[in-house]
Amino acid sequence: MSQRLGVSIHSLHKWVKAVKPDKADEQAEQLTEAKREILKLRAELCRAEEERDILKKAARYFASQPE
Repeated sequence: MSQRLGVSIHSLHKWVKAVKPDKADEQAEQLTEAKREILKLRAELCRAEEERDILKKAARYFASQPE
């Protein structure tokens, strides 16, 4: 293949290695995705806790009202 392209095998190997994603790039991408997921889940948890607190307050309010 390298002869057909007119380059040395060493050069071809370096080119392939340069464009091939290595493990560090893949791991960095996975880490970034995991961080996004954590932020999303934290936001959902915060919203669920707020909704829970509102429902607790409403339940206390209606429980204290005479019928």
